[in-house]
Amino acid sequence: MEHCQSCPHCSKTRVRTEEELKRLSNRLSRIEGQVRGLREMLQKDVYCTDILVQVSAVNAALNSFSRELLTEHLRTCVADNLRQGNDEVIDELVNTLQKLMK
Repeated sequence: MEHCQSCPHCSKTRVRTEEELKRLSNRLSRIEGQVRGLREMLQKDVYCTDILVQVSAVNAALNSFSRELLTEHLRTCVADNLRQGNDEVIDELVNTLQKLMK
């Protein structure tokens, strides 16, 4: 199982499996393509509502990425910390969820 590890400049890191890294990177690449598509739509004077629909699709893709990453975080980092008796991870999770729900 992957563990959160201390890091001097960002306090924590997580080693991801090759499969997880590939899956998440592929999602981000698709999102990048969608954002580039938004810029092209804007430059081509596409009608506002059509751009807004595409913005909604980008938001949905980002939310899906966040859900997948959060799920992995719960299964690995949070679970490992709780098993090790580090209940502070719950406060960290609550803070993260509050930021995600803004």
